[in-house]
Amino acid sequence: MTELSTNQDFIDLEDKVAAHNYSPLPVVVEHAEGIWVTDVEGRRYLDALSGYSALNFGHRHPALVKAAKDQLDKSTLTSRAFHNDQLGPFCAALGELVGKDMILPMNTGAEAVETALKIARKWGYLVKGVAHDRAEIIVMDGNFHGRTTTIISFSDDPEARDHYGPYTQGFVSVPYGDLAAIEAAIHENTVAVLVEPIQGEQGVKIPKEGFLPGLRELCTDTNVLLIADEIQAGLGRVGTTLACQYEGVEADIYTLGKALGGGIVPVSAVAADADVMSVITPGTHGSTFGGNPLAAAVGKAVCDLLATGEHQQNAATLEGQLRDSLEALIGHGVSEVRVRGLWAGVDIDPELMTGKAACKGLASKGVLAKDTHGSTIRLAPPLTITAEELTIITDALAEVIAEARQG
Repeated sequence: MTELSTNQDFIDLEDKVAAHNYSPLPVVVEHAEGIWVTDVEGRRYLDALSGYSALNFGHRHPALVKAAKDQLDKSTLTSRAFHNDQLGPFCAALGELVGKDMILPMNTGAEAVETALKIARKWGYLVKGVAHDRAEIIVMDGNFHGRTTTIISFSDDPEARDHYGPYTQGFVSVPYGDLAAIEAAIHENTVAVLVEPIQGEQGVKIPKEGFLPGLRELCTDTNVLLIADEIQAGLGRVGTTLACQYEGVEADIYTLGKALGGGIVPVSAVAADADVMSVITPGTHGSTFGGNPLAAAVGKAVCDLLATGEHQQNAATLEGQLRDSLEALIGHGVSEVRVRGLWAGVDIDPELMTGKAACKGLASKGVLAKDTHGSTIRLAPPLTITAEELTIITDALAEVIAEARQG
């Protein structure tokens, strides 16, 4: 193989041998630490995406790297055919962190959602008394919960859904944030409502204040489980441990992932109280790698970081600065911004440029971000970022927009 040295060398090779299921920016990361990454040509960038919140604590956080290295010297995988000394402490720490009795560990976020759907359906049959194979789950328009066949069956994104049928039945979709529509859709066979407290893939779409508390009350009154997908929104991103907690709401089931693996290993989990989780019994669900010692050790270290409240507080503290800086751009090339904690969706005027063009402009100024849905960009820097470093992101965006307006 010819020696690879430039960004383009690596991009050309990847284009030849790897499936084209992504369209990344032309940056090839070689080294990463904290909020910064460096490409193969030595250029440094501030990571304002954080791996879609998988890197909430930045790249190679010392405490997380130490937990992984220590565990690598002991054991990495046992399968759940045997016990291991890391699983119990991890589940206990995560349960305490999110206020739930029991944890079912998996690997990816999509697996966690699939598991939650199975739990809800089985609960519906065994506890609520829904007729066999009649269980129905309400989901939201514009949702994004993963890429499996079941999950894309209730997606309304044609890129994610088209040409993958036939699709899984048992789901009904209603407008996001519309409490009346959810109430109208609930009937005797409804077992759960699945909701993202904030829709990340939609460009950090935040429901109106009062929606989540109203949904909690509705689910309680109708004996329907509330499943909160906290995979992107949770674990400190919005300034609280869970996004539901921003309005004082407790879901029946949480799906967790991304940041739970500390950016080192894939770790996901379903969290619920025993009266719900008890429908899972030996042999009815499983995963070869779910709950493995390495993942559990890293996951517990993540829980320990969040238990201090430091990272949640930093996100809450910097929320105002991020909002003020972005709102100053409204009417000057930006049409709308949505901010919660250290998470922002920025709608660029589509007549000015696309979101992808804005992200390319940011990359040219040493900031990495991601576009979505045409003219929207998402900002989600690590929760370890400082106020001064946050200014680098917003100043760069202001420059990109000003240069585009000038022609």
